[in-house]
Amino acid sequence: MGAAGGAARGVRLRAWLVSGVCAGAVLVPGTAVAAPAAGTAPAARVPEADLAFHGTAVMTGDRVEVLLTPRNHGPDALTDATVRLRWSAELADAQQLPARCTREDERTVVCGTGALTSDATGEQLRVPVRLRERPPEVTLELDTAWSAGVVDEDRSNDRLKVLVLATGDAYAF
Repeated sequence: MGAAGGAARGVRLRAWLVSGVCAGAVLVPGTAVAAPAAGTAPAARVPEADLAFHGTAVMTGDRVEVLLTPRNHGPDALTDATVRLRWSAELADAQQLPARCTREDERTVVCGTGALTSDATGEQLRVPVRLRERPPEVTLELDTAWSAGVVDEDRSNDRLKVLVLATGDAYAF
């Protein structure tokens, strides 16, 4: 075989390899998934937790007291989380908030929950606030503002709205 025969064999070999690769791609149904390169670690699992808030809110005059207990239904622990409490009425300028809480804006306070192990209840927070005026009612909205990078697929139990009437009665959530 001369140079022409060797060149023809090279073309046939390349054609066979190309058609084999294409046939393999056509014969394999489903979604293509990229495999990690050799020597690389698989992607880390994102931690998950199901954070819930339970408690009461009582309004008397211009004062509202919220007792709040965080609970982590798991499956993973949380190093910390932040709960946001937003009122429909403006808060008074001067507040005496617990050490774990801070004012976010004229209607909002955020509080750290502390660490929460899986399937455990955290420490109860007592958050007293004064309102700028004395409304007959306020709506309190609670939600998770931050959860240390942990994913919470069920947001129905950590996003709450509570109507609190100025009766001195405790309204549960």
